[in-house]
Amino acid sequence: MFFEYPKLLYLLAVPLLLAGHYLYLELKDRRPHLRVPSLIPWKKGKGGALAWIRHIPFILRTAALCLIILALARPRSSSKMEKVDSEGIDIVLAMDVSSSMLARDFSPDRLGAAKDLAIKFIAQRPSDRIGIVVFAGESYTQCPLTTDRATLINLMKEIQTGLIDDGTAIGNGLATAVGRLKDSDAKSRVVILLTDGDNNAGEITPETASEIAKTYGIRTYTIGVGANGTAPYPVVTPWGVEMRDLPVVIDEDGLKKIAATTGGRYFRATDNTSLSEIYSEINRMEKNRVTIDSFPVYQELFKGFAVAALILLLLEVLLRLFVIRRLP
Repeated sequence: MFFEYPKLLYLLAVPLLLAGHYLYLELKDRRPHLRVPSLIPWKKGKGGALAWIRHIPFILRTAALCLIILALARPRSSSKMEKVDSEGIDIVLAMDVSSSMLARDFSPDRLGAAKDLAIKFIAQRPSDRIGIVVFAGESYTQCPLTTDRATLINLMKEIQTGLIDDGTAIGNGLATAVGRLKDSDAKSRVVILLTDGDNNAGEITPETASEIAKTYGIRTYTIGVGANGTAPYPVVTPWGVEMRDLPVVIDEDGLKKIAATTGGRYFRATDNTSLSEIYSEINRMEKNRVTIDSFPVYQELFKGFAVAALILLLLEVLLRLFVIRRLP
């Protein structure tokens, strides 16, 4: 607590002087008096509690005056408040959902691992708008840019292969993601494109899509997923689904070129751990700009002092009316 007008506290000398004057009069006993031959009639009440009651009104009035002076000095308390403003980033996750994403070199498979780690990434970006684009032989928007984390996560969980024609249209996937970001007014716009193959479908080439992204100032991080050499793929045969080791073919040169053109970076993930580290690194690289403004919040305390003073004055009046008058 502090006082807005501390110099008014010097007025506390007034009740101090009044108290001194009152004591002086009591000690000197300068009230009118009468000489009598004997003090026997007064000895019965001398020193009793009733003899001190007559001082209480002055004590109450003096205390009320002190409280009024304290209230006039404007007592206040303050606490520090912080206003946090975060400048979010618009991010589109472009994810390959071709049948090759069912390879089991990741646990449970490439697509399952990519979805699980993308969900963790989404949870770590509470102030960003995030969207989801999926692509195989063509591309479409699974979720537009939003800050609704529950919707994002639910739509991410619903992603699966087989919903669109098979293939790997990297150019179309990137172009669709750019289309979702081009009208954004965010300071930073990012595409995270994840695939396990090379471009073999779609009307737009990766080179054209990356040039479009560069034009709009959209940075693209590309992730190639797949073990080195071969990976176990589920293959449908007349005797059921069999796991066969097939070669991993990723157009790393093309993905590196997309990242270089747009000012991003290429990553290679060969297992769940490395993919998790990639998402963590992208999360660190794309930091939100956060500004914190500190300001004090004041609370006025004079009301408590004023109410206490009023109560003391009322007590003094009541004491004078109903108690002091009836004293012998």
